[in-house]
Amino acid sequence: MDINTPFFKARASEALQDTNLQQALGNLKQGFPHKRAIAVERMPEFEALRDQGRDLKNHILEHLDLYLEQFESKVTENGGHVHWARTGEDANQIILDICKQVNAKTVTKGKSMVSEETGLNDFLEKNGVQPVETDLGEYILQLRGDHPSHIIAPAIHLNLEDVSEAFHEHHHKPKSDDPVTLMQEAREALREKFVVADVGITGANFCVAETGSTIIVTNEGNGDLTQTLPKTHIVITSIEKVVPTLEDMTLFLRLLARSATGQEFTVYNTLSSGPRREGDQDGPENFHVVLVDNGRSEMVGSQFQEMLRCIRCSACMNHCPVYGAVGGHSYGWVYPGPMGSVLTPKMIGIEKGAALPNASTFCGKCESVCPVRIPLPKLMRHWREDEFSKHLTPKAARYGLGSWAFLAKRPALYRQFTKLSSWGLKLLANSPFGGKKGTLESIPLAGGWTDFRDMPAPQGETFMQQWKQRQNAEQKDGESS
Repeated sequence: MDINTPFFKARASEALQDTNLQQALGNLKQGFPHKRAIAVERMPEFEALRDQGRDLKNHILEHLDLYLEQFESKVTENGGHVHWARTGEDANQIILDICKQVNAKTVTKGKSMVSEETGLNDFLEKNGVQPVETDLGEYILQLRGDHPSHIIAPAIHLNLEDVSEAFHEHHHKPKSDDPVTLMQEAREALREKFVVADVGITGANFCVAETGSTIIVTNEGNGDLTQTLPKTHIVITSIEKVVPTLEDMTLFLRLLARSATGQEFTVYNTLSSGPRREGDQDGPENFHVVLVDNGRSEMVGSQFQEMLRCIRCSACMNHCPVYGAVGGHSYGWVYPGPMGSVLTPKMIGIEKGAALPNASTFCGKCESVCPVRIPLPKLMRHWREDEFSKHLTPKAARYGLGSWAFLAKRPALYRQFTKLSSWGLKLLANSPFGGKKGTLESIPLAGGWTDFRDMPAPQGETFMQQWKQRQNAEQKDGESS
C-alpha cells in the first residue's frame, strides 16, 4: 500500500468535499458509537474490565519475550511451525516460500490489517500467487482496487451504489440495489474460491501462549472456511497479540466486541491449535504462524509502549470527530484515526507521518472509550514534541510557539498582552468587520478556525482579570459576614 500520509491535509480537504463519503460517514456516526453505548450500559462491570484489560496488557508487555517463546513452544508441540519476521518484507517472503512449497496458485484470505501493513496481496500477485479476500468488505475493495478505510468495517466509505457497480462489472450480472441479492452474488463467487484454494491465510486477534492457539473473531464465517478447507493454513499476526491463557483471552473478547460493534460477542470465535489431528473431520494438513515485529519491539520500554495494548477494536476512530469528518483514506496508510496517528509515525517515520498526531482536536474521546485505556492524546503529544525537536514543524508554527513561550515566561508582559488583545478583539467584533451577535468572522492568523466557524468575541476582560475580580468579591463577602 502506497504511503500518502504526507498529503493528509490535501486528502482531508478533498474528503470534506466528497458528498458520497460524507453520506457514508454519517451512517458511521449513527451506528457504532450508539451501539457501543447500549452494550456498555448493559454491563455494569465494564469499567472494571477495562482496568483489568489495561493491567493484563501491561503485564504481557513486561514479559513479552517469555510469552512469545511459550507460544512458539506450544505451536511446535501441536505440530505447527512458527516463523519470526523482523520486517514486513520478511513476512511476505516467508509466506511466499510456504506457498511455493505446496505449489499454491490460489490463496483465500481472511481480513488482516497486518497483511495490509506488509503489502502481502501485491507481493503474492507479483510472484504468481492469486490472493482472494473473503471478508465481504475486503472482497468489495479488492474488486475495486481499493484499500480499507476502517479496521473492522473496511468498506465503510462506500455506499450501496458503489458496491452494486463493482459487482456488476466483475460478476457480469444485472445491477441490483438489494443488499441480500448482492450478498448472494458474493457467496456464489467466493464459494468457488474456497473449494479450489491451496492455502488459507488469516490474521489473529489473539495468540494464546498456554495452548499455542490463535483465534479469529468474525461475523461472517468466512474465516472458518479460509482456515479449514485448504491443506495449508497460514496465520499472519503481530507480536503484541499474545496473551497468557485462554481465560485471559476471554477477558479481551468481552471488551472487544462491545467496543467494536456493540455486540456482546461476535458471531464466530474460532480457535486454531495446529494442523489436523487423527480423528479430526476437517482442518489443514499444515499450520504456520508468522509473527511480525516491524518496529514493535522497539516500542517496548519506550514512551510509546502503551500503544501496544491496542486490541484493534476501532472504538477510537468510531468516536473521533476528525475521522468522522474526513474518513480513513485521508490518513494515507493502513491505520487511520487516533490509533493510527500514534502507530503510523512509528512504522513509517515521523518525517512522513507528522501530519497525523496533529490531526486531532485532543477532545479526549478516544481515550475515554478505549477498552484498554490507552492515553492516545498523550502519545500524540509525544510525537508532536518529537516533530518539534527535529525541526519538522512548519516555520510559522515554530515562530508562533516561540512567541507564545516568550510571553508565557514573562507573566506581567503576558497579562498586558492578553488584556490588549481581548480589548482589541472586542472592538473588532463591534465594528463593521465583526460578525453577528458579537462574534468574529475573521481573525488575522486564525483562518484555520474562522474559515469554518465564527468565534465568540471576548467581553473585554481576560480570564485573569475576571478571576481577580471574583477573588476580590469573595474576600469582601467574607469580611462583611
